Amino acid sequence: MKTLSSAIVLLLVPVLLFARQQYEPSDTNPFGLPNPEAPAEIADFAPMIGSSKCFSETRAADGTWNEPEDMIWKFKYIMNGLAIQDETFRKGSYSGSIRQFAPDSAAWFVHYYSTSGTPSRLPTWEGGKTDNSTIILYMDQKSPNGQDGKYKITFSEITETSFEWLGEWVTPDESFSYPTWKIYCKKE
Repeated sequence: MKTLSSAIVLLLVPVLLFARQQYEPSDTNPFGLPNPEAPAEIADFAPMIGSSKCFSETRAADGTWNEPEDMIWKFKYIMNGLAIQDETFRKGSYSGSIRQFAPDSAAWFVHYYSTSGTPSRLPTWEGGKTDNSTIILYMDQKSPNGQDGKYKITFSEITETSFEWLGEWVTPDESFSYPTWKIYCKKE
């Protein structure tokens, strides 16, 4: 009897594990699926799920804009459809973020990582969707001359086939803005 119950448990474990991970990326759904138990805000990034071809422009030290670089930006559902991960690939540089929505603070928390450095703590942006086509995230950051401010990230012009991204340093009241990075993406 003990052998039979052990065999049943061994047969059920993969089934139970699959049931708990049914929203993870798979052969059928390579970018995963949103978990129906996730906060409704999981849909904020839904149009970006998948792979996009992008052009990335960064600000040069002299204040001019560098030539645009090709970039691939992939978004997928992780943590069984309860969070979102993105990855960027451009000219030997790789980076990404883990995006989790916290219902108790009604905000997205975005934790960024990159091959350009390994900080002891990941930088974190906080924010959310402001209207049907804009998501804004902020992180406290001083300017190069020590002035208080924030680094502001804006996803805009979000459609099912494209989106834009802007990274800029802003004063606390946003009366002054200094854009440092622009990205334009189209879904593949």
